[in-house]
Amino acid sequence: QVQLVESGGGLVTAGGSLRLSCAASGRTFYAMGWFRQAPGKEREFVAAINWSGGRTHYADSVKGRFTISRDNAKNTVYLQMNSLKPEDTAVYYCAARTVNVPGTKAYEYDYWGQGTQVTISS
Repeated sequence: QVQLVESGGGLVTAGGSLRLSCAASGRTFYAMGWFRQAPGKEREFVAAINWSGGRTHYADSVKGRFTISRDNAKNTVYLQMNSLKPEDTAVYYCAARTVNVPGTKAYEYDYWGQGTQVTISS
């Protein structure tokens, strides 16, 4: 059974940090990504990474603040989020592809987690 399970969300004040984790199981995933969806808004791309970790992409809104990484031995991808802002508040979703191209579009991903809530207070 294919599963992506996110963890690490929570409530922090602006300027704080959180580290999200996504544990994958059931098959081998290659490129993986993080997306987020705020209330009343469409799901948007946050970050993506290829299998080796040597290729990453970030949304302009998070560049310099967020870092995506992965540990293939643990089948886990991480999103380190620093200098958090109230506008980062959203449900964050982990996504995985069966090809090794770190895409930035939601339709490019084959599997999705259930999401973890991140709330940033001002």
